[in-house]
Amino acid sequence: MEKVRFTKEKETMLGTLYGRALDARRADPVLGDTAADEAVGRIDYDFSRLGVNQDTAMSVVIRARAMDELAKAWLDRHPDAVVLHLGCGMDTRVFRLDPPLTVAWFDVDYPDVIALRERIYPARPGYATIGSSVIDFAWLERVPADRPTLIVAEGLTMYLTSATGTELVRRLVGRFPSGRLIWDFFSTLGIKIQFLNPVVRRANAKLHWGIDDPHELERYGLRLLSCLDATDWASPEVAARLPVGSRLALRASTLIPALRRMGRIGEWEF
Repeated sequence: MEKVRFTKEKETMLGTLYGRALDARRADPVLGDTAADEAVGRIDYDFSRLGVNQDTAMSVVIRARAMDELAKAWLDRHPDAVVLHLGCGMDTRVFRLDPPLTVAWFDVDYPDVIALRERIYPARPGYATIGSSVIDFAWLERVPADRPTLIVAEGLTMYLTSATGTELVRRLVGRFPSGRLIWDFFSTLGIKIQFLNPVVRRANAKLHWGIDDPHELERYGLRLLSCLDATDWASPEVAARLPVGSRLALRASTLIPALRRMGRIGEWEF
C-alpha cells in the first residue's frame, strides 16, 4: 500500500480518483475506469473523508467522459500529435484513450504526485511524465514543439489565479505551432460558492480563477470552437444510466442558467 500525505489542491485529486473508482464498481458504469479502482486499492488513504459518494461521483465521470470524447476525436485526426495532460493528478486518461504509439503523451503535475503515479501505474511506449508545477514554465522545454499539440486540463484552471492561468495560456500558444486546448473551468459564481463543494472544503483547498465568457481567452491567441455547459456533458443515453439523485440534479440545473454554466468545458484551437 502506498501511503499519501497530500493536502489542499493535491488532496482533491484523490477525490476525483475515488469518484471514478466508485463508477467503475457500478453494474452499468459511465466511464468504466477500472484502473482508477485498482489504484484506490493500492493507496493507503481514507477516501471517505472527502465526502464523495455514488451521486457526487457522477459529475466527475460525466465530465471525464465528455473530455475524453473531445480529445479522442482530435487525436483520431492527428495520430502523430503531442499531448500535454496538465495537472494530471491520478487520472488514467492515457490508458483510457490508449493513443497510438506515434503520439507523444506527457502527464504533468507536482513531483510528488508524479512519483505516486509512477509507483501505481505501468509504463507504456510513447508516454512520459514531468514532475513540475504547471506554472514553473521551464518544463515546457522538455516537450517537443514541432507537431500539432493537444493540451488537456481537467480540474486545474480553477486552482490557478487569473494572472497565472492566462500566462500559462500565453506560454502554451507561444511554444507550440498549432493545436487544441480542452479545459474545464468554473464561472465566478462557482468560485464564490466553492464552500458548497465537499472535496474542496474538506481538503482545505482554495479556488481562484472564474471565467464567465470563454471568449476571454481569445485575446491570448486562441479561437473558441465549443463550450459545453454542465447539462451538456452527458448525452441522453448516458444520463439515463445515472443514479436517480444525479438525474434529478441534472434536470433541475437545466432550469437555472447560472447553475448550468457554473462548470463548463471549453474547446479552443490555436
